[in-house]
Amino acid sequence: MKKFIYIFFIIPILLSNAQKIGKLTNEKPHLNFPSNSIGIDIMIGEGGFGAGGFYRYEYSNEFTGFIDFSVYESKSEREIQRYNFWGYPLPIQGKKNRVFLLPLNFGVMYRLFYNDLTDNLRPFINVGIGPTIIITTPAIEEFFDSFGNAKARLGFGGYIGVGTNIGNNPNNLTGINIRYYLTQIFNGGIEQFEGDFKKSLQQVTLTINIGIMY
Repeated sequence: MKKFIYIFFIIPILLSNAQKIGKLTNEKPHLNFPSNSIGIDIMIGEGGFGAGGFYRYEYSNEFTGFIDFSVYESKSEREIQRYNFWGYPLPIQGKKNRVFLLPLNFGVMYRLFYNDLTDNLRPFINVGIGPTIIITTPAIEEFFDSFGNAKARLGFGGYIGVGTNIGNNPNNLTGINIRYYLTQIFNGGIEQFEGDFKKSLQQVTLTINIGIMY
């Protein structure tokens, strides 16, 4: 819940600053960007780094539909990583499984302040939902070897986010997006720590979008 409050606390600040920037700019005609875009997502979250890809289609000046897929690790708030004298990570006491999420989301993006801002700064809010595959691997085993004993479960979730696309190049897409993810796990949940079964997972990520428009 603290993560949920955090992201909605910063949303008004980001949007307010964007609107102030727009009021200082001279009015210019809007550019005609291509309707299609495809690219990659670089994710930085509480569980570390993740990656993904996306496809977007612009239905109008303000509404864009999208589909995205990503892979990232989910870590519990209880995890405290310690290292030995040589810098190698030590086993986390009580941790039973590593948890990886592979969500496939379908959603819509709404461009904010279309009439107030130039195309160099294009803030938006976005919402996506869809199925998620949850992969668990034994935490006691070496990272890569543990995938030999991986187990998969199915879940459903999505995210709400706020961000902005930057630049007016009609070929290249660059953006940044802050997202709050929530995933509900089916079939009894997963055991991340000994005796602690989680039926839902949540995470805040900073996502950098890099792609092309065509």
